[in-house]
Amino acid sequence: MKIIVDALGGDNAPLEILKGCQMAVKELNVEIALAGDEEKIKKCAGENGISLDKMELIGGGDEMDMHAEPATILKENSTTSMAAGLKALSEGKGDAFVSAGSTGALAVGATFIVKRLKGVKRPCIGSVMPSSDKPFMLLDCGANAECRPEMLRCFGVMGSTYMKQVMKMESPRVALANIGTEPEKGGELQKAAYALLKEEKNCNFIGNIEARDIPFGKADVVVADGFTGNMLLKMYEGTALALMKNIKGIFMKSIITKLSALMLKSGLSDFKKKMDYTEYGGAALLGVRKPVIKAHGSSNAKAFKNAIRQAVLFAETGVNEKITEAMEAEAEKAAL
Repeated sequence: MKIIVDALGGDNAPLEILKGCQMAVKELNVEIALAGDEEKIKKCAGENGISLDKMELIGGGDEMDMHAEPATILKENSTTSMAAGLKALSEGKGDAFVSAGSTGALAVGATFIVKRLKGVKRPCIGSVMPSSDKPFMLLDCGANAECRPEMLRCFGVMGSTYMKQVMKMESPRVALANIGTEPEKGGELQKAAYALLKEEKNCNFIGNIEARDIPFGKADVVVADGFTGNMLLKMYEGTALALMKNIKGIFMKSIITKLSALMLKSGLSDFKKKMDYTEYGGAALLGVRKPVIKAHGSSNAKAFKNAIRQAVLFAETGVNEKITEAMEAEAEKAAL
């Protein structure tokens, strides 16, 4: 399997990206196609002793400016490393694409270069997150700040399909993020989306979920508009980091607490790994014709390697085929 990588996208590119790719080649038995300025890539690899074995250089320009308008990836920034990678994916030069670059540009580029799946009006970003019970998917995480009710219904179907195929959940519980669990809670968007999801046969909708219940694993798929989803995502990440920082502070207070930490080292390591979102690597851009993974902008080598692993799973498990089937079934039902 060949994974196309935006070698220059992200805060730590190209060094951490190349290190992550090298780890992926060794651990995941994949080939890599690196999109971006070849001189920059070769220089970074040479200076840091990174082998480019099983890594093909496919060309492209510099990184996409994180502050540039997303739509410029189609014109002014059409030669950037991200745009080059998406074009290569659309042309069948790889099985999936991974980038840690601009979220907005990736969503726009994938939508118009790779194209949408039939029946999907708006692709969305689905992030697999840890909970106290088991992983869940939060979507949309920022691709669509403003949504219509039918978009949230589609998000629920796509998220459910992904968790079935990739995370091997038999009947994922789908919930709508809201300010209360009652059906009448929320604004007009939430009320209308609730009614559509309740009638949706392609997902196991269990109703509304409050933010405080999400970390306890009370749903396997949490559906939200992109603005709300991104707020939830960032708060979740920040809370996890603050929690780990405070736990570390407690155990570093004295000799006694440090000795206690040594005794609990194995359990603490397991807990840290369980709550570490980088273990899941990246977020899937659902609704486009080929697998696209958005890695965290500040991804280190380990996180980027895991993003590539997510791309491999996405490509191997036929998620897009199943989403298309569900969308076609919904279209047929609507036509009756």
